Amino acid sequence: MSESATANRETLGFQTEVKQLLHLMIHSLYSNKEISLRELISNASDACDKLRFEALNNTALYGDDSELRIRVAFDKEARTVTISDNGVGLSRDEAVAHLGTIAKSGTKEFFSALTGDQAKDAHLIGQFGVGFYSSFIVADKVTVISRRAGVEAGQAVKWESAGEGEYSVEMVDKVGRGTDVILHLREGEDDFLSSWKLKSIIRKYSDHITLPIVMKKEEWDKDKGEQVVTEEDETVNQASALWVRGKSDISDEQYKEFYKHVAHDFEDPLCWTHARVEGKQEYTQLLYIPARAPFDLWDRNARHGIKLYVRRVFIMDDAEQLMPMYLRFVRGVVDSADLPLNVSREILQQSKDIDNIRNGCARKVLAMLEGLASSEEAADKEKYAKFWEAFGAVLKEGVGEDFANKDKIAGLLRFASTHGDGEQQVVSLADYISRMKEGQGKIYFVTADSFNAAKNSPHLEIFKKKGIEVLLLSDRVDEWVVGHLTEFDGKPLQSVAKGGLDLGKLEDEAEKQEAEKAADEYKDLLEKIKTALGDKIKDVRITHRLTDSPSCLVSDEHDPSGNLARLLKAAGQKAPNAVPILEINPQHPAVMRLKYEEARFADWATLLFEQAQLAEGGQLDDPAGFVRRINDLMMALSGK
Repeated sequence: MSESATANRETLGFQTEVKQLLHLMIHSLYSNKEISLRELISNASDACDKLRFEALNNTALYGDDSELRIRVAFDKEARTVTISDNGVGLSRDEAVAHLGTIAKSGTKEFFSALTGDQAKDAHLIGQFGVGFYSSFIVADKVTVISRRAGVEAGQAVKWESAGEGEYSVEMVDKVGRGTDVILHLREGEDDFLSSWKLKSIIRKYSDHITLPIVMKKEEWDKDKGEQVVTEEDETVNQASALWVRGKSDISDEQYKEFYKHVAHDFEDPLCWTHARVEGKQEYTQLLYIPARAPFDLWDRNARHGIKLYVRRVFIMDDAEQLMPMYLRFVRGVVDSADLPLNVSREILQQSKDIDNIRNGCARKVLAMLEGLASSEEAADKEKYAKFWEAFGAVLKEGVGEDFANKDKIAGLLRFASTHGDGEQQVVSLADYISRMKEGQGKIYFVTADSFNAAKNSPHLEIFKKKGIEVLLLSDRVDEWVVGHLTEFDGKPLQSVAKGGLDLGKLEDEAEKQEAEKAADEYKDLLEKIKTALGDKIKDVRITHRLTDSPSCLVSDEHDPSGNLARLLKAAGQKAPNAVPILEINPQHPAVMRLKYEEARFADWATLLFEQAQLAEGGQLDDPAGFVRRINDLMMALSGK
């Protein structure tokens, strides 16, 4: 950052990410020029809402100007459009922090996802959030003059930039509080210098803003033969809260535009639900599910997207108490008739009313998703598939977090399975049950750290042979799901890699007897392997699971799976010290050979254990030793 010679004025450099975002926005979003006005009006509305909230505890912030409003004006001579508000305003430090940097989690992921294809990147930019920087789509210079509520007139800040490498800040005088954003239009953007054009954009995108958006009235001047701007103000938008109107009075287009305002999103929402709840408690909810996941979806500390109003007065942004954590992707508005106007975050945390609202909102969102998931309409099915792709892994967290709705959430879950070829998660637990074999009493699953590891797991061999479907779970959160979801619709969930495998009625008597006979015949070998491997294993037994592989590792019934232990270790947490059971396949040539091996017995037994470890996605303690043992085995087989 470099300072200029002027005493009051500083020239500062943009954060690198801002430079990248500006370049992309100007080139990728150019065809959506009108959104710059929408975003600036949205920001102005937020600034007024924030003042209203701060003034609940300090009415002096209003001074002698308590009528909040947004003003849009243009100047044909200067070729400028100005969006003004009398909201909370910015201090010098806030102007530098908010307008010079992007302090948003997910920034790194956002830039790594960019493709260089303008059409695709336009969607990503919309997903990341457009905001103030969209000004530079239509303006080659932007001036912001702002005075924080409660400070002296001489303490206002002027921020200015041409949207390239740097911006300047200086302290100036400003008569009233709030912010003026002045767009110095680029060549060719003169259609914004028209009262009719600006009003049509405001009515299209910002009609739902609860504050009046005012412009100077225009009248026809017969002498001049043109429209002339008067000194009289007129309100351009409806300025009534969209969510308090009846559903029949709101078009889909209006719902979509309101979503873009409330979520600062560039795309239409996937679906929404709008309801007025009456009874013991009164509140209105207008909740949306976005079409795409935001970049900070996996940040569980990220602020949530629900705005809280009390009797149409804005109270707070991102009220995380209004939506459970596993539904953190939901955006929208909750307007309560019962909460006190000066409600704080601390009060929200201890309020039974808030608990009831949160539970009501969660049920409403889950009911909306159930409607899509169970619909016979192809468009709804497609919407649910799109939802699951974007947010399915987050919804899975709810199985362990929301006991009251656990069954509902379980019904919404989708998994990959051996029934299909691909790794798309399209199988519901109800689908699985409908295809269960006669006599099958359990829902079988395998967990692994990748789809391929799950699909090729040796634990599946007997299930493939008998044509029994197995769910293939490879999301990190799946271990959490099966840890909390023990049964569905009366059918227990069973890991194919845990405990003694009991296929019940699906196992024929001949197989049982053969296994018992093998266990007896190989008794000495099992003892010998157990001695050779020592404390690496808990036990060695003859397998019921394998048909092709020589060996596999199995967790004891109440021990964590090998996959869970690896996940905990990767997350830097201490995994319980669970020792696996080694199962061997007596039909496999390698095991048969081991029966008669003397000289290299310990090496060959270790090799069986290490192969089983690798097959289930584990890591070897001694990779060099494994390679040496493989080489020795190859030499022995070649007779050298």
